[in-house]
Amino acid sequence: MTRPLEGRNAIITGASQGLGVAIARAYVAAGASVLVCARDAALLDRARAEIAAPARDGQVVVAHAADVSRPDHVARLAAAALEAFPRLDILVNNAGVHGPVGPVEEVDWDEWVRTLAINLFGSVLMCRALLPHFKAHRGGKILQLSGGGATKPMPHASAYAASKAAVVRFVETLAAEVCEYGIDVNAIAPGALNTRMLDEVLDAGPGRAGQAFYDRAVQQMAAGGESLEKGAALAVFLGSSASDGITGRLVSAIWDPWETLNDYRDDLLRSDVYTLRRIVPADRGLTWPGR
Repeated sequence: MTRPLEGRNAIITGASQGLGVAIARAYVAAGASVLVCARDAALLDRARAEIAAPARDGQVVVAHAADVSRPDHVARLAAAALEAFPRLDILVNNAGVHGPVGPVEEVDWDEWVRTLAINLFGSVLMCRALLPHFKAHRGGKILQLSGGGATKPMPHASAYAASKAAVVRFVETLAAEVCEYGIDVNAIAPGALNTRMLDEVLDAGPGRAGQAFYDRAVQQMAAGGESLEKGAALAVFLGSSASDGITGRLVSAIWDPWETLNDYRDDLLRSDVYTLRRIVPADRGLTWPGR
């Protein structure tokens, strides 16, 4: 389908720059109407004009400034979305920050907590605000942006890593909680992107970021990073009817065969593929006692 989101309505948070703008552009090109949000109202208004460029007659592109870590802002954002759209079909929780860079005992504690407030609590608040609507309509798609911090240690970026791992387990838990309502909940790993988050690591320098982390950031910047469009295309797939029944998964835009994931739907439903799980000795061919 050339416009797989035709007639669908979506909220996309963190959509004033970077991946959020790319997802919003892809959604509009795929036929959706969107409400985009971010904290910076001026930057968001400029992004809205870019996002709306490919819109056709009947599509709506509106902007609403909000801080998703604040319950009052989230309540107003949800009300604005439900006023703009009689039916909301998709929530994309893209808003996020990298957070403080440095050894965990040295970074600013308020910044550490603020990272979780945006990356984790903001996503939960958005879900809490919109789940009654999705449940009433017995359907919906919730997409959560995650990343490498969810699946591997990230020294000197502990708040980011902890928040991203937490949102994946939240996705798995929420998916099980709402499956009876026909609501699909998934997380996206978009790959290593050259966005403002990478700039923050480079600005921190090797002293705070650690030499290995800093060197990888320099290499990524030089190589150009992964394409924003790959993550955006996966977000379109997971927001479309083609992904119905695929839920509770962390899907990589770069490594996983998501374009043909329908071919493996039964295997997914019977397995814990694309989920966070504890590795036990038997998984690695070891014969330790215990289970």
